[in-house]
Amino acid sequence: MLTTTELTRGLKHYFGYDKFKPGQIETLTALARQQSTVAVLPTGTGKSLCYQLYGLLTKQLVLVVSPLISLMQDQVKELKFIGEHQAAALTSMLSGRDKSFVLRHLNEYHFIFISPEMALQPDIMQRFKALKLGLLVIDEAHCISQWGPDFRPDYLQLGKLRQALGQPLTLALTATATPQIKKDICQLLFTAAQPQLVQQSIDRPNIFLAVESTANSSEKNAVLLRLVQQLKTPGLIYFTSRKATEKFARLLTEKTGLSAAAYHADLNQQERFAVQQQFMLGNLDVVCATSAFGMGINQKDVRYVIHYHLPTDLESYLQEIGRAGRDGQQSIAILLYSPEDFERQRQLSFASLPALAELKNYQAATRQQRQILTENELTYQLIDFYAHQGLNIKQQQEMFAQRHQQKASQLRTLQTYLTLTTCRRKFLCQYFGETTEHLKHTAACCQPVGQTFDLRDLNLQCEHVERKASVVLPSYQQLLKKLFADQSNQL
Repeated sequence: MLTTTELTRGLKHYFGYDKFKPGQIETLTALARQQSTVAVLPTGTGKSLCYQLYGLLTKQLVLVVSPLISLMQDQVKELKFIGEHQAAALTSMLSGRDKSFVLRHLNEYHFIFISPEMALQPDIMQRFKALKLGLLVIDEAHCISQWGPDFRPDYLQLGKLRQALGQPLTLALTATATPQIKKDICQLLFTAAQPQLVQQSIDRPNIFLAVESTANSSEKNAVLLRLVQQLKTPGLIYFTSRKATEKFARLLTEKTGLSAAAYHADLNQQERFAVQQQFMLGNLDVVCATSAFGMGINQKDVRYVIHYHLPTDLESYLQEIGRAGRDGQQSIAILLYSPEDFERQRQLSFASLPALAELKNYQAATRQQRQILTENELTYQLIDFYAHQGLNIKQQQEMFAQRHQQKASQLRTLQTYLTLTTCRRKFLCQYFGETTEHLKHTAACCQPVGQTFDLRDLNLQCEHVERKASVVLPSYQQLLKKLFADQSNQL
């Protein structure tokens, strides 16, 4: 069993740190005792270090199930940076030749990253069953509860994966877990002995919480422009629309003289990598992003996160604002909204849920008709997925109705947060099942409805508020082309 001394020595050797962040040593100690663990650690506290250090010290194979290709690639790069070259990400981005190579040499790797969809493929699962796993990691484990059953339902099957692999030592990691999410993780992943729970507060005291209500989208655009011109950089702005990220990246570049780029799932791998790298290197002031940007991005000095559109729920909101202030310095999270945003978010939330008519259409369709229905329609693909899992139409109807109620409840909670006249920080902590007696509301905490906040008091106003709006910088696409040209010249 690894001792605290050995863990601390390994921390210094591999990562250069003298002491662990809250929750890390507790998680590692539980794993050293061979106790499967659910670790709920706030954003920015180094959750990935827990399994990285465990694998580095035990020299055992660590299989990491992760939701995003970019997140897997970042983790592989991190490991190689500290000298661990036997790490690979099994993703759809690999060529057939590269994928075959990794699969043929699985037993030579120390860290393997994979999506739930690929991990559950029968041939892939059989290969993993033949290996001796030291640790199974479910990264961003809140996705088990938040994304199923209507989005990436394979997350609901990870308990079956764990059983198929012989119930190895397992670590489930997340930064955002309400009591219900923790219950879902435990029920779906751990069918026998219950795991050890390591939990730290979700509160990030250095992030000021603000909400700006606007009458309409035109006013919201003006508020966004004003804030971006005033705030210290770098910053992140979240949108639910890919088109909006492009539009506002251009607008901010033209109007403020800042360097801004868009980031969304439609960018190819090179473009996404370039935006990430330029942001991490400090060459971008603002990234206009969908939720595709964020998980695992460890840029420590992000000073603000603005939500132009409403987040899906408070769980997603907390995850996304956690990009700010990882260096411990004062930062701010600002949520903008106008009355029409509620209906927009309602439509987005329920769009992935099959309607009763679609369930009946699938039920009445012939095998050939079902094949046609599932070719292009995501909702029919979802129905077909659960049909192959053995759920009949009535069972699916009940499941989706329950999911509808859950999403409606989350929207109501989000609306309550927006209109709070009391402390927003206390509300968030209570929502995530924490006690709040120790929290004292101050002017540096949050901005309830009816109150204002001053960026100067928070030391978040940039030194030169007045920027030359007439300066027209190159588009971020042109900047990316220049970046690749510069890289080619250096090779």
